[in-house]
This record gives sequence, C-alpha cells and structure tokens, in this order.
Amino acid sequence: MSWSTIRLADCPATAWRNGGGATRELVAWPAADNWRWRMSVATIEANGPFSRYDGITRWLAVLSGAGVRLDINGESQTLTPHGAPIRFDGAAATACELIDGTTQDFNLMVNAELHSSAIRVTNHVDAAIVQPSTIAVYAIDRTDITVSGRPTLAVAPGTLAWCQVNADSQVSVRSTNSLWLEMSE
Repeated sequence: MSWSTIRLADCPATAWRNGGGATRELVAWPAADNWRWRMSVATIEANGPFSRYDGITRWLAVLSGAGVRLDINGESQTLTPHGAPIRFDGAAATACELIDGTTQDFNLMVNAELHSSAIRVTNHVDAAIVQPSTIAVYAIDRTDITVSGRPTLAVAPGTLAWCQVNADSQVSVRSTNSLWLEMSE
C-alpha cells in the first residue's frame, strides 16, 4: 500500500464550454481518457445545467461559497459547505442555481458498476474495509489518515490522497473538515 497525493494548486483549470465555471481534475483512474472513477474540484460561477454522464454515479460536496441548489429530475437539493455530499445519477437532468455567488465544489464520478461512498468528516471516522477498495481523502483542513496500524499520513489542506487497500483493513480519518471517499467492485 502506497499513498498518491496531488495538490489542487498544482492542477490546471479547464474552462467549461458553457462559460459557467472551470474544473481542476485531481485524478482519473486508470487513465484520463478512459476512467472508472474521477475526482475533481469545480468552480461554479453561473447558474445552469450540468453535463450529462450516462452510466456514471456522481457525488458532489460544496467546499466553499454559500452553496448551491440542484434540481435533479425535478427534485430540489440544497448543498452548503458544511453539509454532506450528495449522490445522484449522472444521466439525470440536473440544473444548478448558486445561492449567493461563486462556489467551489468537490466532484467524484464513478462508473455505476462500482460501489462508492462519500462522507464529510468533521471529527473522525473509523472504517472497516470489507473488500479490496480504493480509498481517498480530500483535505479541506489538515487531515490525518491511518490504515491498519501503518504510519499516519498527514494531508495538507487542498490536497487529495488516495491508495488501494486490502479487505479487512482498518482506516482512521481525523479532521475538522475533509471528505472521505471509497470505491470498490
């Protein structure tokens, strides 16, 4: 098990074709042009529709700004910087309305065949991994991660850390604000 990390500041921004924002891709696995899962941070600057991703499960969490209201197939969801990530079908008709100005959001997109989860950590999470998985943490504030008694990894704010772990691993995440993510077959 070895950790990979990437800082948001080291990722170039790609403007959206519709002019409503920009995305910084953190990681796409196994490859940028043929991924099974992808993590990115987007800056949303204008109201508008989300791109459609058939066969993809999407997770979204607001990192900063007042938040957004999403209309997902006619159902409204409000997301704020302290709320839980939400999960929705990438094929769903989704429109975004900014609550009060620009937001920065974390996005996890996963092939719908994979199991995935995302939670916001505001103190600590202890998790038992029951099958081989990819685990990741996006640190909004400093975050400490320990896997099965190995040395603790300190993750700086604005950094994504991920690795593959075996079944029966124990994971501990400690942070005042971070996102914990898990993907498995």
